[in-house]
Amino acid sequence: MRKNRFGLLFVLVVVALLAAQCAPAATPAPQETGKTYKLAAIFPGVITDADYNTLAYVGISELQKATGVQTAYSESVAVPDVDRVMREYIDGGYNIIWTHGGQFLTQTVELAKQFPDVIFIGEGDAPVADAPANLWMIDRNFHVGFYGIGALAAKATQTGKIGYLGGLALPFSYAEVHAVQQAIKDLGLNVEVKAVWAGDFNDPTKARQVADALIAEGCDVIMGSLNLGMFGLFEAVKASPTKVLVTAKYTDKSTYAPENYMTSLLYDFAGPLKDIYAKIQAGETGGYYPLGFATGVALQTPLKNVSPQIQAEMDTLLADLRAGKIEVVKDTSEIK
Repeated sequence: MRKNRFGLLFVLVVVALLAAQCAPAATPAPQETGKTYKLAAIFPGVITDADYNTLAYVGISELQKATGVQTAYSESVAVPDVDRVMREYIDGGYNIIWTHGGQFLTQTVELAKQFPDVIFIGEGDAPVADAPANLWMIDRNFHVGFYGIGALAAKATQTGKIGYLGGLALPFSYAEVHAVQQAIKDLGLNVEVKAVWAGDFNDPTKARQVADALIAEGCDVIMGSLNLGMFGLFEAVKASPTKVLVTAKYTDKSTYAPENYMTSLLYDFAGPLKDIYAKIQAGETGGYYPLGFATGVALQTPLKNVSPQIQAEMDTLLADLRAGKIEVVKDTSEIK
């Protein structure tokens, strides 16, 4: 269902909680002479999830405040429906279409080829081969942040066993696990990584069952790469008879398991969206926009439930990551 950004006023509570993660609003910039833009965003889930979709809603809200561009969005769009929804927006005069989710990328690329006068913004985990000139590609680069997550987990474990709990076994998820393994190897630590997938990013019950199994196998740190499934992981670590620490993804989730929570890999789409929009105004209809520590990614600090020594060591490691002193390999090969 199409909604104007001024609808659903209750969402502003969520937006306010996440405002600290967003780039500050800038003075509205004039649009390209004779060109008026209207941006429509398509989300795979609800904007009230305090997670991946909320971040996208914050992104278009901040963009509208900064530039005055007209925006609209559709939430909970299934993959089979995304082509139709994009076409409806194009028929309605929207000339920038943002699909928020790698599952939409194939359809986004195909439609970009059919509508060369419309600018498309897609997301994925690698550059698009032979990308059309009217496609902006946001590369999420989840693996870069998971190097830091893996280093932290390896330093914090007391059992020498850490768990990775994902939703679906996808290339970006494999890359996250490989980055964790690289961090452990670079640090020279004897730590075992148990990587498992719940089969769903948004099922707390399945996530709880898999997390319980990891805990039973001796994992005392579990790295979550989930959406709503994180709630099941939080319940598992809180119910554990032994101390189990946890990391999250996308947003600050420290209130859900404060005695177990260490950090979250934070993502911001407001800053990158403003950057891309400014480039569009300057006449750049397409390009490649990789996310990283300088563009939308941060490890939440100060860390929680860790020793001052680990905090100091991680401060140094994160500084090296931000400075580019550590090259994190992007390996999307299947985890055996």
